[in-house]
Amino acid sequence: MRLVTFRTDGGARLGAVIGERVLDLAKADVPSDMLAFIDAGEPAWERARQAVQRAEANGGGAELLPLRGARLLAPIPRPRKNVFALGLNYKEHIAEGARARGSEMKLPEYPVFFSKVTTSVIGPEEPIPFDGRLSERWDWEVELAVVIGRAGRDIKAGQALEHVFGYTVLNDVSVRDVQRMHGNQFFRGKSIDGTCPIGPWIVTRDEVPDPHHLRVTTRVNGITKQDSNTSYMIFDIPTTIESLSAGMTLEPGDIIATGTPDGVGFARNPPEFLKPGDVVEVAVEGIGTLRNPIVDRWA
Repeated sequence: MRLVTFRTDGGARLGAVIGERVLDLAKADVPSDMLAFIDAGEPAWERARQAVQRAEANGGGAELLPLRGARLLAPIPRPRKNVFALGLNYKEHIAEGARARGSEMKLPEYPVFFSKVTTSVIGPEEPIPFDGRLSERWDWEVELAVVIGRAGRDIKAGQALEHVFGYTVLNDVSVRDVQRMHGNQFFRGKSIDGTCPIGPWIVTRDEVPDPHHLRVTTRVNGITKQDSNTSYMIFDIPTTIESLSAGMTLEPGDIIATGTPDGVGFARNPPEFLKPGDVVEVAVEGIGTLRNPIVDRWA
C-alpha cells in the first residue's frame, strides 16, 4: 500500500493511493490518523489492504478522490519523537566532504546518529522557509527513510526488517554554516524549521522487496545533482536498526533517515546552495518523488 495523510475540510485523513486517486480509509474501520493506524498493528493494516483490494476490484467509484486535487501532508505530520538520522553513510559522500574541507577521508567504524526536531517536518509541495538572516548556505540531501511498525529494544539485525512498517522519501535540508559553527554537531544545522520534508507517502514494507537496491536522486530546478543507489550504504538498514535500538526502545511511527550519497551542494566546485525561487525534488526508486519550493521566509 501507498499510504498518505491528506487534508480535507474536515481535517487530516488517512488514505491509500490507487493509481492517480486516493481512497479515504475512513470506512475501512481503521484509525484515521497515521500514527494511530501504525500503532493498531497488523489487524488494522489487513483491513486497510482489504479495502484497497475491494476498491481496485470495483473501480473505486465515488470512494476515490483525485490525487492531483488532494492536499498531501507529511505522512506523519508531527512525529512523536525527533526524526533519527544517519550521517556519513555513503563512502563517496564522505570523500566529497573531505575534499571540500581539505581533510583526510575517514570512514566511520559505527553508525553516526543525529536527530531532526519534529518542528522541522513538512510535507510535499510545502515551502521550505529560506531564512537569509540565519544563513545563505542551505543544502539538499536525498534520503531513504524507514518507518518503524513494531516496537523493540536490542533488536538483532536478523530480525530488524520485521520491525519495519514501510519506507518514505526524506530531504535532509542542511544549513551548512550553522551545522559547522556548533562544534561540527549536526543537530543544530539540521533542525531549522521546515528542513525535513517527508513524503509524499509511506510505501508498506511488503511492496519494497529490497530496500538496499533503490536509485536515489535529487534535482534542483530540473537539473540532476545527486544520482546514486542505496546499495552503496556503508551501514545497511538491519545494522542501523540493531545499533540504534541497542539499549533504546524504537516505537511504532519512529522515522529513521538512512543517509545521503554524494552530490550535495557544499562539496561541489564551486559550491552551490538553494535559494528562494528554486524547486528541489528528491526521489527514491519504487517509493516516490518529494517536491518542495524554496520560499523566502521574510518576503
